[in-house]
Amino acid sequence: VYIGQWKLFIKAGRQGWESIIPLYSNYIMLKIVGRPSWWIFLYFIPLVNVFVAIGVLIDFAKSFGKFTFFEHAFLVTLPFIAWPKWGFDKKVQFLGSSATEEFKEKYEVKKSTTREWTDAIVFAVIAATLIRGLFIEAYTIPTASMERSLLVGDFLFVSKVNYGARTPITPIAFPFAHHTMPLINTKAYWDAIQLPFYRLPGLGDVERNDVVVFNYPMDADAPLNRPIDKRENYIKRCVGIAGDTLQIIDAKVYINGKLADLPEMSQTQYYAKTDGSEFNPLIFEDINPDDKQRVTNSEYIFNVTKERAAEIKKLPSIVDFTQVIDQKDTQGQQVFPSDPHLKWNQDNFGAIIIPKKGWTVTLDSLTFPVYRRAIELYEGNKLEVKGNDFYINNIKSNTYTFKMNYYWMMGDNRHNSLDSRYWGFVPEDHIVGKALFVWMSWNEYGSFFSKIRWNRLLMGIH
Repeated sequence: VYIGQWKLFIKAGRQGWESIIPLYSNYIMLKIVGRPSWWIFLYFIPLVNVFVAIGVLIDFAKSFGKFTFFEHAFLVTLPFIAWPKWGFDKKVQFLGSSATEEFKEKYEVKKSTTREWTDAIVFAVIAATLIRGLFIEAYTIPTASMERSLLVGDFLFVSKVNYGARTPITPIAFPFAHHTMPLINTKAYWDAIQLPFYRLPGLGDVERNDVVVFNYPMDADAPLNRPIDKRENYIKRCVGIAGDTLQIIDAKVYINGKLADLPEMSQTQYYAKTDGSEFNPLIFEDINPDDKQRVTNSEYIFNVTKERAAEIKKLPSIVDFTQVIDQKDTQGQQVFPSDPHLKWNQDNFGAIIIPKKGWTVTLDSLTFPVYRRAIELYEGNKLEVKGNDFYINNIKSNTYTFKMNYYWMMGDNRHNSLDSRYWGFVPEDHIVGKALFVWMSWNEYGSFFSKIRWNRLLMGIH
């Protein structure tokens, strides 16, 4: 992609390196096609930026003599093929700035402004819907649950191709609005028609340690009762896959009896007490406000990485420094499955087996609370308990065979994450895609000159 862009920029009389700098390349593209420079600010407005980005791409194609619908669709849907093909084709030459009146008079049949914008909007809606549904979608990190692996204000691209695109379950919906219409706050979909779950072939399956975007399972409950594909988008790390046995002991995750790798930038909670001295504010400068709390004049609680914790522990004013871990055999507030027989908490949990398609579980007083939601809600069965007996779809049975694979998702910020420890398994029909890389990062707490986190641009996600 970048090699093709480089070549086309040179053909347009620009420097090739200008094509590979995020945001700046968009600004230069506006200048190449003849659009106003202030349009660059439209790239930061949700929904508007989709239309603008596709419109400018079409303008760019026209500037190189590509006028047909199929050529525009080629560039928008398959840029990794179109850019290098046109860039290395000696017959493809820069004709001029396509958005200018002179260019339109010379190369195109004159259209009214209304017709031109109508055609562009219709094309943009169709192209963007196909791209978002089948290939790739932009996503923003709204909370600190993945700090410091992902930061609040990171803008990501999420691949639908890696696991296979999920076909629409709720097909009648307003374009680009996920579940709620902006401003008027009404439903952006009609759920009277819902299609069966189906996933197109993908490059592979969800693997342990993948950073995954999925639909929040608890949105199935009242009062929201949202369809699967209209439930809120969440992003977490897949810690356990179908068939794994998972247990958490003293904040350490064990998969199939082995200690799982801790993500490099993961955070946990620490308690610090000073001799009364004030901490230098610079110590907390890069810590998200949601991850730090001053308890008293000399006591603090904050979520940081192991490396950062070691640095703080060495400060001369520290008199007590310990990791905060919930004790074993204590019931955590709202921890899944909220059953008095299972005294689990966020740091000591399980062991449990993550359901796998075709796996049969024996139902009893300990397994029933863990798997009830999956059997009843996610797999659509009528489940009843009569005395010591279980009835599935009115048939007495003490076993159940699962129809889907399930996953266990956790945030890297382990003590500031609403994840599977609180609401259980994520069914395979809730999986949206795999997070690939950060294309933009915006620090709302930064100064005017440090709003953009330049070191995170085009950063891969591991």
